[in-house]
Amino acid sequence: MSEYSEEDVVVLGRFTSTYGVQGWIKVYSYTDPMESILTYSPWLIRRNGVWTPLKRLDSKKHGKGLIARLDGIDAPEKARAFANVEIAVPKQVLPDLDPGEYYWSQLENLLVYTESGVLLGRVDHLMETGANDVLVVKGTEESIDREERLLPWLPDQVIKEIDLDSGIMRVDWDPEF
Repeated sequence: MSEYSEEDVVVLGRFTSTYGVQGWIKVYSYTDPMESILTYSPWLIRRNGVWTPLKRLDSKKHGKGLIARLDGIDAPEKARAFANVEIAVPKQVLPDLDPGEYYWSQLENLLVYTESGVLLGRVDHLMETGANDVLVVKGTEESIDREERLLPWLPDQVIKEIDLDSGIMRVDWDPEF
């Protein structure tokens, strides 16, 4: 398969800026640990709205970050064209998770309802904090209000149910909070 749809991929990072004079480019990884992005293949980038494979010649940890060398990119001027381009991989190359575990990308865009059925909004993204991860839930036209809420990722305490098939998350959360 040379083309992938949005549903077929998971974004794991992005290219940032050039590195050196031989066309290497810095990689910002969303994976934990950050080096995990280097273990996945193929890397995909979006061109004209379609995810297509990108041939990576080499990649490695360098200092506190990561760098990569791409096929056909042998000068900083060529590498600069990839700055801020997202890096995705096909979903099927990701390891299977245990029951109750989720990739962040699976949680994004879920509609968030309280246990009593009040729509709080939609998961916009997640944030890492020291204690626990946090869901950023943004109000929608249909939700109780347009407020942004920060809900702690606390399964069984705050997060009561996740139904990926229906796109719904149920939470124990006071809409006034």
